[in-house]
Amino acid sequence: MQDSFDNILPKSSDYNEQDIIDAIRQRVGYMLEIQPDLLMSYLYRLDVLEKDLKRVLNQNKTGDIIDDFTQLIWRRQKQRLETKAKYKQAPIEGWEF
Repeated sequence: MQDSFDNILPKSSDYNEQDIIDAIRQRVGYMLEIQPDLLMSYLYRLDVLEKDLKRVLNQNKTGDIIDDFTQLIWRRQKQRLETKAKYKQAPIEGWEF
């Protein structure tokens, strides 16, 4: 997946939120057109709610679907980071790899 973003993210390491959203949008648009089944698989793995997916899919305009999928992915990733920070666990002693 990293290779997929090499061409759409700026070359500097200074990404802002909009840069990331734009990169996600480009990838979602591509996948919706070329590999929609794989996109749905990724959405499932990201644990995007099925009711949200159905709501988006019931819309008629492709551009809106791309934007909505992008927002669903971005919001879900932010939720995952917030949850991870909230429930941060100390390393388990003896499990260093």
